[in-house]
Amino acid sequence: MAITDWPEGERPRERLLAHGPQALSDAELLAIYLRVGIRGKSAVDLARDLLQRFDGRLGAMAEASLGELAGVAGIGTAKAAQLKASFELARRAMAQEMATRDSLSSPGRVRDWLRLKLANLEHEVFMALWLDAQNRLLKADELFSGTLTQTSVYPREVVRAALAHNAAAVILAHNHPSGVGEPSRADEMLTCSLKEALALIDVKLLDHFIVAGNGQPFSFAERGLL
Repeated sequence: MAITDWPEGERPRERLLAHGPQALSDAELLAIYLRVGIRGKSAVDLARDLLQRFDGRLGAMAEASLGELAGVAGIGTAKAAQLKASFELARRAMAQEMATRDSLSSPGRVRDWLRLKLANLEHEVFMALWLDAQNRLLKADELFSGTLTQTSVYPREVVRAALAHNAAAVILAHNHPSGVGEPSRADEMLTCSLKEALALIDVKLLDHFIVAGNGQPFSFAERGLL
């Protein structure tokens, strides 16, 4: 049955107008974006198929390639491009919000952005969020990628980047594609060596996050490990 044949109070768009977007499920929000379904399937059915393809994980959908999105029956290249554009706009909006806030010293303020950026990558990435003296974002840098170990993340390169951005402080982050959110002994040793190296140039390490899946990123500062 087409959505236009549903009772008005059950249609996603009408429900959004009446109750706000927070009242809708992920599938209903996607259905509004997709607008139309295909023969035998409403836009909501199509949205459910899309979610099922990515195990219900919006983050995985955001990181999917155009080909992976377009490969879902009924999506196609045009809808896949629209979805990719919407996810990129979400990332940019969050980055702009970070840049305009007065302070990023609280761990909770950057978690959502880091989760969106790193949670669904299949390879390891090490990032630095360089901050000025008022803890405003100067630049988000991807410094290293691949298989990260204490010996593959070079403190001298991190220090060089800090000087290049004239940073006063930094928040570090990396992901664990394995899904294990707890830091390894190597993670702890790396954090310690980076903190010491950055202190030599008067750059304060505010936090180091580990992003694993779509759970709450691990904060070294909150655990008292800095």
